[in-house]
This record gives sequence, structure tokens and C-alpha cells, in this order.
Amino acid sequence: MHTLESTHPTYSKTTKQIDYIVVLGCRHTSSSFMPATSELATCSLQRTVEAFRLFKLHPEARMITSGHAFNDKVSNAAKVKEALVLLGVPEQKIIQENFAKDTEEEAQLIAPRIQETSAILVTNASHMPRAINYFNSQNVYPIAAPTGFWVKNLTGDKGWRHYFPSTLKLQQTSIAWYEYLGLTVQWLKALFA
Repeated sequence: MHTLESTHPTYSKTTKQIDYIVVLGCRHTSSSFMPATSELATCSLQRTVEAFRLFKLHPEARMITSGHAFNDKVSNAAKVKEALVLLGVPEQKIIQENFAKDTEEEAQLIAPRIQETSAILVTNASHMPRAINYFNSQNVYPIAAPTGFWVKNLTGDKGWRHYFPSTLKLQQTSIAWYEYLGLTVQWLKALFA
């Protein structure tokens, strides 16, 4: 997992003006009993919090949220927008892209809007290599802002629990395999394009 997550450093403020903060979609479950921030899956919440942090650093930027509804009545783009508004981002600063069903479609639909602008791309650290590849294939070169790192202390002291199997480690392994499979599919598509 560390190999995937270490391809792009975390984002630090620059003096460069930022035009867009692009938040890639993930998952959520709509519920009338909870605020939008509680309806987001962990991956969406991590991306939303990072986007909010970036907006505080670059209030001049507009935000683009993306993600399809799938089996929900509300798109992930709309739910993330709702959460960002709850956190204090002005609604008029947020553009929704509701129709993209995967990262490749997100890049295809968002790239024309951010072409020749300064944009930051927010997604989970393990997903960033593939996401950047898709945007680069559209001739768009956003600044990476990875979040949701699994590996936080590679060289630190590990207790005895580190060496025992767990459901969390199984989930981490599944995510790593999924991302490596996605990178392989990208490579094969490029090879036969």
C-alpha cells in the first residue's frame, strides 16, 4: 500500500492562485435522520475534509464535486456538496458533476472545464496514481492532494498486534489489489489504444 500512497506528497499551500478544487466521488448512504457529513462513507468524508482544508487555504478557488447516484436517490456529487455547504463553503462556489460513474468518466467530464487552469485533485492516496493518469490522458495536469492514507507510520515502532491478521488489514489489501488491477487495466487500454 505504501508504494501506491507515496507517489504524490500531501498538498502544501503555494503562492500560486488555484482556480479549481476537484473532489472525486466515492460513496454515501442517504438518510433523512442524519446530516450530510454523517451520510458519507469514509472515503467520501476523507475527501470532503481535505477539500474543505484546501478551500480554507485557497478561498479564491471554485470546487467541483463528482460522483453518480448509483442505487441512491442523490448523487455523491450532490451529497458531498451538501456536506461542504454544512462545513461553511458557499453553495455558489461549488459545481456538481453528477453523471460520472467511475474515475475515467470523471476525468473525461471534468477535464474540459479545468483545461489550462490551476486545479487541485482530491482523492484517496491509494487512488491518486490512477486518477492522475486519467486526467493526464485528457491533457490536464492537476496538482495532487492525496488524503485518507492507510500507511501513516512506516518506520515507527509496531506493537504485537501489527503482526496479527485483522479485518482492517484485509480491507487494506483488497483496496491495494483493486488499485493495482485498475492500473493494469489503464496500462492495457493505453497499449491497445
